[in-house]
Amino acid sequence: MRPLAVIGNVNVDLIVGPVTPWPKAGTETVVDHDELRVGGQAGNSGLAWLALGVDFAIAANVGDDQFGRWLRDAFGSRAEKWPVRPESTTLSVGMTHPDGERTFFTTTGHLPRFSLADVFTVLDGNRLSGGYALLSGSFLTDDLTGDYEAFFDWADRHGIAVALDTGWPITGWTPANCAATLAWLSRCDLALFNEVETVTLAGLENPVEAARKVRSSMKKGATFVVKRGPQGAIAIGPDGALVEAVAPDVKVVDTIGAGDVFNAAFLAALAQDQPLSVCLSAATHVASRAISTLPRNYGGPMQFEDVAHERT
Repeated sequence: MRPLAVIGNVNVDLIVGPVTPWPKAGTETVVDHDELRVGGQAGNSGLAWLALGVDFAIAANVGDDQFGRWLRDAFGSRAEKWPVRPESTTLSVGMTHPDGERTFFTTTGHLPRFSLADVFTVLDGNRLSGGYALLSGSFLTDDLTGDYEAFFDWADRHGIAVALDTGWPITGWTPANCAATLAWLSRCDLALFNEVETVTLAGLENPVEAARKVRSSMKKGATFVVKRGPQGAIAIGPDGALVEAVAPDVKVVDTIGAGDVFNAAFLAALAQDQPLSVCLSAATHVASRAISTLPRNYGGPMQFEDVAHERT
């Protein structure tokens, strides 16, 4: 299996809900569910890899408080070298709604101070050679994002394929954010975006056409994946061919982090040299299980024979 790493945002998520209607100022609302858990794009992907029994490295930082110590404990020895910042740990409060949508309130916290030096404190380029590095949370990690070019140079020197999932920009897909993302993608081997992000970034309504347009700005032979929720996923592969996967029909419980779980399962399959069609199927099945179970269940180690059988 090829080596795997995820780099980016690990923070605390407090999930409550469902909330309806939106509360009025000065009132109190009682909800049915609450959960305090490890969050952030990188954190969600790392948790999925842990559950899937996949070996990986995770580069992150934490704040100097009880939450920061709790996050480090969640990843054990993998977090021993995580730098501790003097800021408080970033906290996201997510309110779920009956229609499956969610609203987040996030503190600034430690994430903007995650730096390239922090990445190099944790990751060994030689050990990751020939593998995949998932770059997450681009619009939250200000210091690292400012050094992306140096990061891409480092990855190229060590033969590490970079997969990018920026997440949604806090300020939206402004022309500046679109331009920055396209510049980053020009250095990437893989892109893992959801459908809304893809069509918005491309300025096209059709997700296949949008994926092809954005992929044209990437490295030669790159793969562009579009996560489509209940409609499954599509990908434009290294040869330019369209590959599709159908998601199983499940009763959704909690969609928070679904795309990050998909990313983890997709890369775990790809790192085992599975065909693109199997990678897509495995990712949609693992993500579908995760969002339909409480407590969250990832299904354990992926059985690619089962996935292939379900596709036939």
